[in-house]
Amino acid sequence: MRLRALLDTDALGLRLLGGEDELDRAVRGVMTTDLRDPSRYLSGGELVLTGLAWRRDAADSEPFVRLLVQAQVAALAAGEAELGDVPEDLVVACARHRLPLFAVHESVAFATITEHVVRQVSGERAGDLAAVVDRHRRMMTSGPAGGGPDVVLDLLGSDLDLRAWVLSPTGRLIAGPKTAGPGLPAEVCAQLAAEHLAAVRTGRPGPHRVLVGQATYSLFPIRSGGRAPQTAQTPRAGRDVRESVLSDWLLAVEADAGDWADERLDLLQGVTQLIAVERDRRDAARTVRRRLAQEVLELVQTGAAPAEIAARLRVAAPVLLPGLGAAPHWQVVVARVEWEDGGLEAGPVAQSLLEEILVDPLATGPEPSDRIAVAHTGDEAVALVPLPAVSSEHDGSESGVLADALLTTVREPLSSGLDGDGRLTLGVSAAVHSAEGLRGALEEARHARRVAAARPGRVCAAGHQELASHVLLLPFVPDDVRRAFTARLLDPLRDYDRRHRAELIPTLEAFLDCDGSWTRCASRLHLHVNTLRYRVGRIEQLTSRDLSRLEDKLDFFLALRMS
Repeated sequence: MRLRALLDTDALGLRLLGGEDELDRAVRGVMTTDLRDPSRYLSGGELVLTGLAWRRDAADSEPFVRLLVQAQVAALAAGEAELGDVPEDLVVACARHRLPLFAVHESVAFATITEHVVRQVSGERAGDLAAVVDRHRRMMTSGPAGGGPDVVLDLLGSDLDLRAWVLSPTGRLIAGPKTAGPGLPAEVCAQLAAEHLAAVRTGRPGPHRVLVGQATYSLFPIRSGGRAPQTAQTPRAGRDVRESVLSDWLLAVEADAGDWADERLDLLQGVTQLIAVERDRRDAARTVRRRLAQEVLELVQTGAAPAEIAARLRVAAPVLLPGLGAAPHWQVVVARVEWEDGGLEAGPVAQSLLEEILVDPLATGPEPSDRIAVAHTGDEAVALVPLPAVSSEHDGSESGVLADALLTTVREPLSSGLDGDGRLTLGVSAAVHSAEGLRGALEEARHARRVAAARPGRVCAAGHQELASHVLLLPFVPDDVRRAFTARLLDPLRDYDRRHRAELIPTLEAFLDCDGSWTRCASRLHLHVNTLRYRVGRIEQLTSRDLSRLEDKLDFFLALRMS
């Protein structure tokens, strides 16, 4: 049962003093205590009832509440029979630690609350226990021996009437029940992934409850390596969440797990472990592709002969594109994950994340990444993407990986996973047709990533198309050079505008945007052409520049861009 249900039961005489945002916590037991340290008797999920006999003065509240939070109790209920109103120091301590606090009216006995909670929790467990144990055994024994996560999800649907899906951290649908009707829309998948990543980053214990439209979903982490998911009973300890938050899959169940019994939660934990085994099999199959990518990357970076690189690519081609029969074209994608406080090796994180990002978002199943080889060096990951055909030379259309498409696919969920102290930047090269072009493609992708890194936002990408524009140069101009350049050209105009309200800066911007056309610029600014000529003349006088000269126009254009 949930705390909200207790509060809604008038006969219990509970009054909420703090913790409105935590009322969906599950209550799995009840304990009455006046010990200063009751933690040895707590297992997590209890509603703790106390008459406050442990409290001698205001300094006692903080350590008592801290012990309850460490024991992961659901809430604290303090009786008003002895002291009257609940002390303010206890209210403040519970608010600081986000522990829900109730006041129990003096007319209500703790035995009444205890009897109600025990009856509710025992009733749920008695109804579920035998069936859940049997289903748990079936799933653990007939789980997916190579059949993929769909087998387990079908069992969830047939045995427990639960619709569930496996999602990647980018919101891609990896698996879903085959008999559950239409799958999840892409926008719902992206929102669920974003909510999950945000919850994991803030350290909230799973499962995470999310309301999307009219449906409630419970989100369970799927830890690679077969690690059990984090729950209220088994919190993760001693491990930096950033090591896996951007790569772990998640199980989305269309149900509210907040009031589930322990047995049902244990069943879902077993499901996530089964799916994690399938994930580990997939990751093991990546070893060969990663090794190929690492070998090619080392050859390119050490300046190996094109013939040697070409030979290695011929080995890689049939592994990545079986049955192709000839070496494909190649594209390079570079990714970098950066944490503001450092202290965590980001290369492996970027590697596993890039392997997922480069999968077609419309592709379902755990295996589409088999055709992507990703290496990592330092904090950077480098992907070698094979392209069976490149049509851009023949019909002018774009093919292969596009930076904008990558950004659209992953920006929403990954921004939530990085929020606070992380950034992901991506750079995409043009396609190359031979080993000779691979080194240039790598440098091109790295340069594009640096352009992306100069932009604001948690997730940014840039493609090779942008490297032929002036925007390539601007992010790399040192700040002091920017300030000096723009000050020399624009400060005299700004000062004049401030003193005379002359709008010389807007006039200059419009004049350049109209390619120096007097008629179009005057029309845009709703000015007579003679007035426009006067303003332009004043700009030239104040700056000693000539706006009829291409060089001076370009200087003004860059100054406005850099300002």
